[in-house]
Amino acid sequence: MPRTLGQTMESPNHTFLDSSVFFLVGIPGLEQFHLWLSLPVCCLGTATIVGNITILVIIATEPALHKPVYLFLCMLSTVDLAASFSTVPKLLAILWCGAGHISAPACLAQMFFIHAFCMMESTVLLAMAFDRYVAICHPLPMVRGSILMLPCPFLIGRLSFCQSHVIPHTYCEHMAVVKLACGDTRPNRVYGLTAALLVIGVDLFCIGLSYILIARAVLRLSSHEARSKALGTCGSHVCVILISYTPALFSFFTHRFGRHVPLHIHILLANVYLLFPPALNPMVYGVKTKEIREKVVRVFQRGQGTGAKASE
Repeated sequence: MPRTLGQTMESPNHTFLDSSVFFLVGIPGLEQFHLWLSLPVCCLGTATIVGNITILVIIATEPALHKPVYLFLCMLSTVDLAASFSTVPKLLAILWCGAGHISAPACLAQMFFIHAFCMMESTVLLAMAFDRYVAICHPLPMVRGSILMLPCPFLIGRLSFCQSHVIPHTYCEHMAVVKLACGDTRPNRVYGLTAALLVIGVDLFCIGLSYILIARAVLRLSSHEARSKALGTCGSHVCVILISYTPALFSFFTHRFGRHVPLHIHILLANVYLLFPPALNPMVYGVKTKEIREKVVRVFQRGQGTGAKASE
């Protein structure tokens, strides 16, 4: 009979396990490459921390950058750092030493924060796409992401897990956990589908519409140099948006319709969705922004000058 999260259960190998503990496998089928896969994860995690902290420090210490568009950048960097800290430590523990055990409350917390932060990032990207029409930076992205994800842990908590507690994933992804449950999971599936469509579908449509309007306005500019500069900036932003949303859409549809997609491909792209945007956002939105780029150059030049004086 189904067991609740507080009881014990017998696993297929006849050993007794606490059913309040799940086990994250990592990337099924690629276990022998886990150590090598940890190298790009480390690089992306380091780039995320260094890049986003640099953006936050520069904007915080430069009064000229205290404008809505740069405050959106601060929000994006904060969300990216939070999402990275929700994912990367446990991911590295799995890849380095197979430490995939995670308690049910910790799994639910990780699920909430990862999905909530992804929704927040989507909303910040949407707000940045319309930044010319936004006068004041409100905390609405944080509110929407948290509110939409709030019911999920409670919907998961009501389920019974009577069979395997092994999650074939690198983190507690919502549908990966739901698939382990016994009984009626339709409320979870319907709510997950609704939340994803509200965020990914609506945001992606609005972002696309915004950039179409921007592209039309740019093409009307008389200066060829101004057109090239604007299109270059918009092009880099579109690349980041594609990197953010394409793996998300792939993961979303694979869970529901992609029965013939190899599991390791699905898991790898789900991790691309979590690891690449936080590492790339500082480079695209920061380095491509003239004011931030100049500030970074001045900081490094000042550091080199101080080092040269110290060596004399």
